[in-house]
Amino acid sequence: MNKSELIEALAQDIGIPHREAAAITNTIIDTMIESLSRGESIEIRGFGSFVIKQYESYEGRNPKTGKKIKVKPKKLPFFKVGKDLREQVNVSG
Repeated sequence: MNKSELIEALAQDIGIPHREAAAITNTIIDTMIESLSRGESIEIRGFGSFVIKQYESYEGRNPKTGKKIKVKPKKLPFFKVGKDLREQVNVSG
């Protein structure tokens, strides 16, 4: 599912215009991005949580040349699946 399909599903499920569903979806995504940018974590019970992981600098290699390079420290978002979602995905049938 992509963002357009999510917007369409929201519009159909609750019977609102596509434009309103797009505004709601964009607001939710933008709010999540802003929160993660501030270093805050997001927890959606039954779905999962988003956290920012801090990675230290390390020595890597350029894949083309094989030359050693120093990789700068970075922060990346990380998603940890919730128990309910994990169980739902793993249902046999």
